[in-house]
Amino acid sequence: MAGPFGAIGIAGTGVTVYRKWLDAVSDNIANINNAAPTSGEAFRARYVLAQAVDYGSGNGGVQVGGIELGKAEGRLVYEPNHPLADEKGYVRYPDIDLGAQMGQLMMAQRAYQANISVVDRAYDAYQAALQLGRNG
Repeated sequence: MAGPFGAIGIAGTGVTVYRKWLDAVSDNIANINNAAPTSGEAFRARYVLAQAVDYGSGNGGVQVGGIELGKAEGRLVYEPNHPLADEKGYVRYPDIDLGAQMGQLMMAQRAYQANISVVDRAYDAYQAALQLGRNG
Protein backbone atom coordinates (compact mmCIF):
# COMPACT_ATOMS: atom_id res chain seq x y z
CA MET A 1 0.00 0.00 0.00
CA ALA A 2 1.81 3.08 -1.17
CA GLY A 3 0.66 6.69 -1.32
CA PRO A 4 -2.35 8.18 0.40
CA PHE A 5 -4.50 5.05 0.06
CA GLY A 6 -1.84 3.02 1.85
CA ALA A 7 -1.60 5.58 4.62
CA ILE A 8 -5.38 5.62 4.99
CA GLY A 9 -5.50 1.82 5.12
CA ILE A 10 -2.70 1.41 7.63
CA ALA A 11 -3.90 4.25 9.87
CA GLY A 12 -7.41 2.82 9.58
CA THR A 13 -6.20 -0.45 11.10
CA GLY A 14 -4.70 1.56 13.97
CA VAL A 15 -8.00 3.39 14.50
CA THR A 16 -9.78 0.03 14.80
CA VAL A 17 -7.27 -1.42 17.29
CA TYR A 18 -7.16 1.71 19.45
CA ARG A 19 -10.97 1.92 19.44
CA LYS A 20 -11.10 -1.64 20.79
CA TRP A 21 -8.46 -0.71 23.40
CA LEU A 22 -10.55 2.31 24.44
CA ASP A 23 -13.64 0.08 24.71
CA ALA A 24 -11.76 -2.43 26.89
CA VAL A 25 -10.40 0.25 29.22
CA SER A 26 -13.83 1.90 29.55
CA ASP A 27 -15.36 -1.48 30.35
CA ASN A 28 -12.69 -2.09 33.00
CA ILE A 29 -13.26 1.32 34.60
CA ALA A 30 -17.05 0.92 34.51
CA ASN A 31 -16.81 -2.41 36.33
CA ILE A 32 -14.08 -1.52 38.84
CA ASN A 33 -16.51 -1.49 41.80
CA ASN A 34 -18.59 -4.53 40.85
CA ALA A 35 -18.83 -6.82 43.84
CA ALA A 36 -19.34 -10.56 43.58
CA PRO A 37 -19.82 -13.26 46.17
CA THR A 38 -16.66 -15.15 47.14
CA SER A 39 -18.22 -18.28 45.62
CA GLY A 40 -18.13 -16.66 42.17
CA GLU A 41 -15.65 -14.92 39.90
CA ALA A 42 -14.80 -11.25 40.05
CA PHE A 43 -15.20 -9.14 36.93
CA ARG A 44 -12.21 -9.97 34.73
CA ALA A 45 -10.42 -6.96 33.26
CA ARG A 46 -9.97 -6.99 29.47
CA TYR A 47 -6.63 -6.29 27.82
CA VAL A 48 -6.36 -5.91 24.03
CA LEU A 49 -3.41 -7.61 22.38
CA ALA A 50 -2.26 -5.77 19.25
CA GLN A 51 -0.49 -7.70 16.49
CA ALA A 52 1.40 -6.42 13.46
CA VAL A 53 0.19 -7.50 10.03
CA ASP A 54 2.97 -8.33 7.56
CA TYR A 55 5.57 -6.80 9.87
CA GLY A 56 8.41 -5.07 8.03
CA SER A 57 6.72 -4.98 4.64
CA GLY A 58 5.20 -1.52 5.12
CA ASN A 59 1.91 -2.89 3.83
CA GLY A 60 0.18 -4.38 6.81
CA GLY A 61 -0.82 -2.19 9.68
CA VAL A 62 -2.08 -3.71 12.90
CA GLN A 63 -4.90 -5.91 14.08
CA VAL A 64 -6.35 -7.19 17.33
CA GLY A 65 -4.50 -10.42 18.00
CA GLY A 66 -6.71 -11.35 20.92
CA ILE A 67 -8.06 -10.34 24.27
CA GLU A 68 -6.43 -11.30 27.55
CA LEU A 69 -8.52 -11.45 30.69
CA GLY A 70 -7.51 -10.48 34.22
CA LYS A 71 -7.64 -12.82 37.20
CA ALA A 72 -10.99 -14.28 38.14
CA GLU A 73 -9.93 -14.37 41.81
CA GLY A 74 -9.92 -10.58 41.99
CA ARG A 75 -9.32 -9.27 45.48
CA LEU A 76 -11.16 -10.04 48.68
CA VAL A 77 -12.43 -7.10 50.71
CA TYR A 78 -13.83 -7.33 54.21
CA GLU A 79 -17.33 -5.79 54.08
CA PRO A 80 -19.51 -7.71 56.54
CA ASN A 81 -22.55 -5.48 55.88
CA HIS A 82 -22.48 -6.00 52.09
CA PRO A 83 -25.45 -8.09 50.87
CA LEU A 84 -23.05 -10.37 48.93
CA ALA A 85 -20.69 -10.93 51.86
CA ASP A 86 -19.89 -14.53 52.78
CA GLU A 87 -20.14 -15.94 56.32
CA LYS A 88 -16.71 -14.44 57.12
CA GLY A 89 -17.74 -10.99 55.81
CA TYR A 90 -15.73 -10.98 52.55
CA VAL A 91 -16.76 -9.83 49.09
CA ARG A 92 -14.86 -10.33 45.83
CA TYR A 93 -13.93 -7.26 43.73
CA PRO A 94 -12.04 -7.03 40.42
CA ASP A 95 -8.27 -6.66 40.69
CA ILE A 96 -8.18 -3.45 38.62
CA ASP A 97 -5.92 -0.48 39.34
CA LEU A 98 -7.73 2.76 38.45
CA GLY A 99 -4.46 4.68 38.02
CA ALA A 100 -3.11 2.12 35.57
CA GLN A 101 -6.41 2.13 33.66
CA MET A 102 -6.35 5.93 33.41
CA GLY A 103 -2.82 5.75 32.00
CA GLN A 104 -3.97 3.15 29.47
CA LEU A 105 -6.94 5.35 28.60
CA MET A 106 -4.72 8.35 27.87
CA MET A 107 -2.32 6.32 25.72
CA ALA A 108 -5.12 4.69 23.73
CA GLN A 109 -6.92 8.01 23.24
CA ARG A 110 -3.81 9.79 21.98
CA ALA A 111 -2.91 6.94 19.66
CA TYR A 112 -6.48 6.87 18.34
CA GLN A 113 -6.34 10.62 17.68
CA ALA A 114 -2.94 10.31 15.98
CA ASN A 115 -4.25 7.66 13.60
CA ILE A 116 -7.35 9.73 12.82
CA SER A 117 -5.03 12.65 12.08
CA VAL A 118 -3.03 10.51 9.61
CA VAL A 119 -6.26 9.52 7.86
CA ASP A 120 -7.30 13.18 7.63
CA ARG A 121 -3.92 14.29 6.25
CA ALA A 122 -3.82 11.46 3.70
CA TYR A 123 -7.34 12.33 2.60
CA ASP A 124 -6.32 15.99 2.19
CA ALA A 125 -3.28 14.94 0.12
CA TYR A 126 -5.48 12.76 -2.06
CA GLN A 127 -7.96 15.61 -2.60
CA ALA A 128 -5.09 17.99 -3.50
CA ALA A 129 -3.75 15.48 -6.03
CA LEU A 130 -7.21 15.22 -7.60
CA GLN A 131 -7.42 19.00 -7.87
CA LEU A 132 -4.02 19.11 -9.59
CA GLY A 133 -5.24 16.49 -12.05
CA ARG A 134 -8.37 18.48 -12.84
CA ASN A 135 -6.53 21.77 -13.28
CA GLY A 136 -3.57 20.38 -15.24
